[in-house]
Amino acid sequence: MRWCRLAVLLSLVTLPLSGQVDQAAWQAAVEALDRYAAADATVGAALVLVHDGEIVQEHYHGFADRERGIHADRGTIWHWGSITKTFTAIAVMQQVGLGRIQLDQPATELIPELRRIHNPFGSMSDVTVGHLLSHSSGLQAGTWPWTRGQSWEPFEPTEWQQLVAMMPYMRLAFRPGERYSYSNPAIVYLARMVELTSGDPWQGYIAKNFFLPLDFEASYFGTTPRPFAARRSHNYSRTDSGVIDHGPDFDPGITIPNGGLNAPVSDLARWMAFLMGSDDPSRQALYDSILPREVLEQMWQPRQRVDDEEEMGLSFFIRRGGNGRMIGHTGTQANFRSFFWLDPDRRIGIIGVVNTSSNVDTRASTEGFNLLMQKAREAATEVRSKK
Repeated sequence: MRWCRLAVLLSLVTLPLSGQVDQAAWQAAVEALDRYAAADATVGAALVLVHDGEIVQEHYHGFADRERGIHADRGTIWHWGSITKTFTAIAVMQQVGLGRIQLDQPATELIPELRRIHNPFGSMSDVTVGHLLSHSSGLQAGTWPWTRGQSWEPFEPTEWQQLVAMMPYMRLAFRPGERYSYSNPAIVYLARMVELTSGDPWQGYIAKNFFLPLDFEASYFGTTPRPFAARRSHNYSRTDSGVIDHGPDFDPGITIPNGGLNAPVSDLARWMAFLMGSDDPSRQALYDSILPREVLEQMWQPRQRVDDEEEMGLSFFIRRGGNGRMIGHTGTQANFRSFFWLDPDRRIGIIGVVNTSSNVDTRASTEGFNLLMQKAREAATEVRSKK
């Protein structure tokens, strides 16, 4: 804890642009994280504020690896869960820009196997690429229907053919486009489209088109590379008998495109910088070569209402309030919980992640995490513009 407090103090005085941050709002977010971590017995966590593509505040709590005494810091590699979906969605939009995919195209034209799914409201050709991207296809939420905790169960399906084999036993819950309903399989199908239209395996495509041009430093999928092993956060679960260490790695299998990203907060800040855009013409030219600004704006237009506070665009959640809009996504997988939210108009954003989940009082844990996100967003809205 002394180390964590020292890290906070150092971040307040040494990071660039810190004078433009409302310190009271930032400190409230830090305190919300520490309260949540204490109440939930969280082993390690991070909270990072980004302005104009640069990390301007950062706070780390606890350990990436408690047994070895490795503290969480800027170099820690976390698991980001469904934040990965934003990479898959932008990959699809790149293929749209090349004319290989259309948003209003029936998904069955690209993946004929989807015809095996039962649609009681009509034909499966009624499901479009846009429906998959906006979580309005009617497809089920979970990828893997067997979740009884047996020791022999895979964490997720490991092969494409396993998903295909399940399709005849799936049905749409509502007419495509009728409403919002989150679906993990939809994102896996989109990733399959990227593979088929680009000729690259999905992981290779993401590395070539995002990690390399944006200078990601330590991002990867699946098993941790040996040079990064000391930096990889373990994942932990809190139970009635104590906190259990589940180790650093697990196998997301075929579902990596909807939840498999491992990365330090510095690489998530690079991703956020791309989404924010830049006043530097050469930097913006690079960003536009990845995906033009107007296409990102298209992705951030509401397509479905999620609830009273959020709407869904093309795989990005949208929140609107008195301070404008915030675009983002959350992630929950293998005991990691994460979020990122940004205001692209003012180029500010917040990133948060914890490496522990609680099985003791899941409702209180979820409420605490949601409060943490709220305080984090409030801190981001208090960054004053340089202009």
